[in-house]
Amino acid sequence: MSNLIVHLKNVKIFQAKNLILEKVNLKISKGEFTYLIGKTGSGKSSLLKTLYAALPLTEGEGKVGAFDLKTLNRKTIPLLRRQLGIVFQDFNLLSDRNVEENLRFVLKATGWEDAADIQKRITEVLGQVDLRTKASKFPHELSGGEQQRVVIARALLNRPDIILADEPTGNLDPETADDILLLLRKLAEQNDTAVLFATHDYRILENFPARIIRCLNGKVVSEEELEL
Repeated sequence: MSNLIVHLKNVKIFQAKNLILEKVNLKISKGEFTYLIGKTGSGKSSLLKTLYAALPLTEGEGKVGAFDLKTLNRKTIPLLRRQLGIVFQDFNLLSDRNVEENLRFVLKATGWEDAADIQKRITEVLGQVDLRTKASKFPHELSGGEQQRVVIARALLNRPDIILADEPTGNLDPETADDILLLLRKLAEQNDTAVLFATHDYRILENFPARIIRCLNGKVVSEEELEL
């Protein structure tokens, strides 16, 4: 059984008919923490959108977990997304529900039915992000860092194979950003979950080194290739 969670081979990525990235070859293994860097507009978000099927894969080969990105349809895209945790820069929490209700909403939407199982899983993920005492708080009662922790808890609910984090620290001060980064790295290790962490915060890269892949001039290159 392969440990590969993401495998792209000779992929071209388009937005409408515009070619954004070409010759994309990418492998990410279980439990691996990887930075995705590049200037604004370099294709980072387009690459992530391809992985969670917001952009269709039309050229090249691509797999995420057991899913072939080329053959996805309206029935299988939701199944793929259950295997993914997605963390955005904007928290997108339901403002009229408290933390626990935000998480319960996602579990019910993804097919969980047993009330005891749902409650147990909510307690587990809030424990993993150190927010058990905040379950009854509403989003506006939380700091930015706490809201992002709720988002990470939400991403963990269905025990994903990979977390795709698109500039997750972009709205946070440096100290809080470091906390969120370290939390994601710890979760990658503890849960054997891959994390692809898109950022343009080079301070983070220097302070917390890890594998880096870069969107550059319409290609995706690893730092190892750049050093050759």
